[in-house]
Amino acid sequence: MSRHRGVYKPEMSEPYELSRYRIENFIQCPACFYLMQVRGIKFPSIPGYNINEATDVLLKKDFDLHRRSGTCHPFLRNLEMDFLVPYQHSNFELWTQSLHFGAEGRFHTVHRGTNLKVGGGLDDVWFNTKTGQVHLVDYKSTSQKSAGKIITLDDWWKASYKRQMDFYIWVMKRQGIETSNIGYFLYCDGDRFTDKPFLNDKNATMEFKISLIAYESNLSWVEPTLRKIKALLDAPNCPGHTKHCDHGAFLNACLYS
Repeated sequence: MSRHRGVYKPEMSEPYELSRYRIENFIQCPACFYLMQVRGIKFPSIPGYNINEATDVLLKKDFDLHRRSGTCHPFLRNLEMDFLVPYQHSNFELWTQSLHFGAEGRFHTVHRGTNLKVGGGLDDVWFNTKTGQVHLVDYKSTSQKSAGKIITLDDWWKASYKRQMDFYIWVMKRQGIETSNIGYFLYCDGDRFTDKPFLNDKNATMEFKISLIAYESNLSWVEPTLRKIKALLDAPNCPGHTKHCDHGAFLNACLYS
């Protein structure tokens, strides 16, 4: 079966694939979204941060050990949250593969009202043995620049983190899996204030402080946003850039300077 992805083609009947990242593009600037998805214009991008990816991989390895044995991770047990165990599902590994989220068995759903196939890649899923529900988990890596600062979700740029969690919980609920509205952010905070030596004769070792932040999701924005996206995809003209859009500011400077 052919897949409808890349540049939007209104004549195709197959569901049009949009990742969580592209949906966030729309929220940030509908004009940039339109130029990418309808006109096929590629904007400059930067590569991902390998150190962040490495912590994600290592965390998943740790939790996979307990996923296979059906046991609680000592980190959760220390928080007196031993009712949470890594979730076992035949499609779990496929759910973590964001690059091919639209393929069979991956983490996606088709929104019938818009014929959009939307999804992405999960970091982790934990099963709550008390409630019978699953909780979605997002791994995050950082290094606080102020000693003793407590990590929260209050910083303005973390609004997109919360939207991602909202969206993934919405998708998971549509898999027919009993899913909690509470998601978790597992933060690894590289400790730059430690007195312990960093470099020894063969290796360098950074210690990470770990924080677990519970977040109550808000799903009310998801479907209205998908309907707005579909309307824009079918629109004949590109809208104006939002005032905070760097690409729009650059284009305006080039055109009108």
